[in-house]
Amino acid sequence: MMKSYSMLELERVVRRHAIAAMKAEREGDLEAALHNWNRAVEALKKLIAYHPDHPLIDMYRNYLAQYERRIKNLESRLIPVGEGDEEVHVEVRDEKGGNGRTGGGEAPSFAVKEKPNVRFSDIAGLEEAKEAIREAIIYPIRRPDLFPLGWPRGILLYGPPGTGKTMLAAAVANEVDGEFLYIDAASIMSKWLGEGEKNVKKLFEYARSRAREGVPVVIFIDEIDALLGVHSNEVGGEVRVRNQFLKEMDGLQDKSSKLHVYVIGATNKPWALDEPFIRRFQKRIYVPLPDKEARKQLLKLLTRKIKLAPDVDLDKLADMLEGYSGSDIKDIVQDAYMITVKEVFKNGGGGDPRPVTMRDFELVLERRKPSVDPRTLKLYEEWSRRFSAV
Repeated sequence: MMKSYSMLELERVVRRHAIAAMKAEREGDLEAALHNWNRAVEALKKLIAYHPDHPLIDMYRNYLAQYERRIKNLESRLIPVGEGDEEVHVEVRDEKGGNGRTGGGEAPSFAVKEKPNVRFSDIAGLEEAKEAIREAIIYPIRRPDLFPLGWPRGILLYGPPGTGKTMLAAAVANEVDGEFLYIDAASIMSKWLGEGEKNVKKLFEYARSRAREGVPVVIFIDEIDALLGVHSNEVGGEVRVRNQFLKEMDGLQDKSSKLHVYVIGATNKPWALDEPFIRRFQKRIYVPLPDKEARKQLLKLLTRKIKLAPDVDLDKLADMLEGYSGSDIKDIVQDAYMITVKEVFKNGGGGDPRPVTMRDFELVLERRKPSVDPRTLKLYEEWSRRFSAV
């Protein structure tokens, strides 16, 4: 039987194991780190295999390559020198022949440069978030002369998983024809790429150099709470990374600087962020679950490539999907379509799938519930009351 894998579920598995691996590396437990990186790789391979048309797929392929290199590095460090001897940890350099440092005009090796082919018009709803981003980034880039008092350089996107935060950030780079650098906390903190604070410094140095050449740069840091959150068991390296990031963010706010370098951070847990960092993000934008109109738009976008039966009422279906995230809705459409694909294989594998009916959607909804707990939504609303800055 064919199985459908939820994009959101796979992303959560990847993120959970990547964070666990990073923690194990910091604590010196290389075997646990190796185990978790392998689990993250397994989930990434499934994500890539089952969602090949996703706009962010190139970024996931890059992370798969990075995680596989990290596995090789850990395996090299765990190779015993001889039978009965104690294990030795051998530091190896990355495959480019260096230690992760960059030179000249090259982007840091831990930054994914592939820019997803997505624009604001490809994202259903989120009009308030789009307008806030236009005011903070797009308008100042197009007419900097209209902003004598400067403009925001730090934007925080927060909200439930699967609501389109990464897609919004990627769309910004396309709207302004800029460079998009996708970063995760695990890449910055990686031991084999060098000390974390040096990685942060290299990242911003590269971004500023590109901006001086006239190219706007969007640095997108996913799950920024893993990098800048409040942790009870911080070690010295983490503190230095946080301080370096704070220093770099302050440097971007220099009113005399006209460089177009922007930091967009995304988090599902804004309450985990340290307040000094919250203040560095002058725009703090809530990315909520889609409303009915956005759900209907999303359904239209997602069903363009599949046949729908005449009984499918997208307006009614949008009502039925209240409380579901954008990622949930994508998975629901895929699962409904998969019902028709399974029938093709059960009948010998020939011919085309029949049109998807309303009953197919109803069957999927009977077994798939929203991924976001209503109690969690109240946490976002409370945090918004305290810190929102649109």
